[in-house]
Amino acid sequence: MNLHRPLLLFLLLLPSVTGVTAQEKSAGAAGLPSAMVRADFMRVFDDLNSKFVALAEAIPADRYTWRPGEGVRSIGEVLTHVADGNYSFMAMAGVPYPAGVDSKSIGALTDKAKIVAVLRQSFDHVRGIYGRMTEADFAKPAKLLRRDTEVREVFFYLITHEPEHMGQLIAYARIVNVTPPWTAERQAKQKKKK
Repeated sequence: MNLHRPLLLFLLLLPSVTGVTAQEKSAGAAGLPSAMVRADFMRVFDDLNSKFVALAEAIPADRYTWRPGEGVRSIGEVLTHVADGNYSFMAMAGVPYPAGVDSKSIGALTDKAKIVAVLRQSFDHVRGIYGRMTEADFAKPAKLLRRDTEVREVFFYLITHEPEHMGQLIAYARIVNVTPPWTAERQAKQKKKK
């Protein structure tokens, strides 16, 4: 009967599913990000940035020491881990921590205002570096978690790693009775419509 139709449809749609255009093939052949991919990265990164900062600001200072169990990061520790991660990933990409900033000092922060400030600064640090990257920079050798790779993969890993901690922080916030600000905003708009 029509048993071959799904297979044929799959084969016909495969080029569009992979999203590879002729222009991107030439850039992608070298494993370098196209302008569209770069813009997509920044959109996702900026969204994560705004959500981390908004949630960090929404959680009361006295809840920053809350942790779900012994040996698990507290709310403040998750935020300093993300901030330090931003600097650390850039160091893996060949750009050292700025003068006066290091992993130990970030990890030692406990004051909410200082944690929020370093979180903002860390996102600005990544944004500035990414914005200055050339195609040749993305192809440079890098170390990613003790593995040889290229700078482009460091950025890819960063953008896929941070959502893990966003989910963790959202769960923590809900447990301490904080609704993520973007959810509260959406709920308020829905309430107005009714």
